Amino acid sequence: MTWETLADVMRQRIRPPLAIVLGSPREVAELLGMLKVTEATCYQMDLYQAGRLREELAGGNLSANVAALPDLWDLPAEFQTVLFPTAEGGERELKIDMVEQAFHILRQRGLLMVLSPFENDQLFPALLKKVFRRVHATVSGGTAYWCHRDGERPRRRHEVTFHARLGDPPSLRFLSRPGVFSYGRFDDGARALVATMLIDEGDRILDMGCGCGTNGVFAARKAGPSGSVMFVDSNLRAVALAEHNARLNDISTFQALASADMSELPASSFDVVLANPPYYAQNAIAQFFIKKARVLLRPGGRVYLVTKLADQIGPIMAEHFGQTEVVERRGYAVLCARS
Repeated sequence: MTWETLADVMRQRIRPPLAIVLGSPREVAELLGMLKVTEATCYQMDLYQAGRLREELAGGNLSANVAALPDLWDLPAEFQTVLFPTAEGGERELKIDMVEQAFHILRQRGLLMVLSPFENDQLFPALLKKVFRRVHATVSGGTAYWCHRDGERPRRRHEVTFHARLGDPPSLRFLSRPGVFSYGRFDDGARALVATMLIDEGDRILDMGCGCGTNGVFAARKAGPSGSVMFVDSNLRAVALAEHNARLNDISTFQALASADMSELPASSFDVVLANPPYYAQNAIAQFFIKKARVLLRPGGRVYLVTKLADQIGPIMAEHFGQTEVVERRGYAVLCARS
C-alpha cells in the first residue's frame, strides 16, 4: 500500500537522521520522496533487495545510504527517528525482532514510528507498549504508531534452536532466526531434498539459497572430511546462521558467502548443487538457480532442486539439463539431473 493518508503525521514528527527499516524497495523510495528527508539510512537484510533499492533511489534522483546487515542493531545508535513500514502479510516474528532492535539504534528520546496497513492492528499496540512503555497512534487508511526511547533495555535475540535427524543418529542442532527461511523447524521440503540427494565421499557441495544451512550441513557430513560445502545466500542473516550451524555441527571444511547473484563463484567448481528456491517472484528465482547450477557444476555433477511446482519447474530443469528424474516425497517433488 501507499502511505499518503499518513503523510501529515509522518512529516510532523520525523526528524533526521532517519533510518527506514526494511520495506519493499519501491515503497522505501516513495516514502523518501514524500518525506524529503536529507539524512536517511535504509536498512535491508538482503543484498538483492538492497541492490534493487539503490536502483529505485537512483531512478527517483533520491539520495540515501543503503545499509545491508544481518541485524538492525549493527547500525550505530545515532538515529533521531526510525521508520518501520510493515506489510500486511509480513512475518510476525521478524516484526517483533525489528521493533526490539530499533530501540537500540535510537538516540535517547528518539522516535520509532511503525506504519501498519491495518486500522485495528492486533500486534503493534501491545508490542510497542512492552518495549517503549508508551505508544500513540493515528488512524487514517492504515495506522501510524509512534513512541520514544526512554532509558536502557537489554538486547534480546529472537532465535530458536531446533533438532533434525534423518535416518540414523545423530540428531543435528540448528540455530534459526526470524527473516530466514524455515524459522524454528526443519522444513518438509528441505527434509525431502536431503532424503533424496546422493552425496559421495569428497564431494564439493554448493548449498544455493542456504537459509540457516540445514541442507548443506547434512550433505557435508555425508561428504566427509575430504569433502567441502559452500553456503551461499543473498540474505546476510542466513549466511551468518549457516556459518554458525556448520561450526555447531562440526563441519570442518566450509565457506559461507553473501551474494546477490553468485558471480563470485568460478564455473565448473562443484560436484553437487542443492536448491530449495522460494515460490514467490513467479518462479524467477528457481529459474535463476537452475541456470547458475548449470554453470557452476562440473561435467557429470548433480543438481537436486525441491519444489511443489514440478509441472512448472520441471520443463525449465529439462531445458538446461536434459533428462530429469522426479522423486516425490512428503508432498514435494525433488528434481534430479546431471550436467
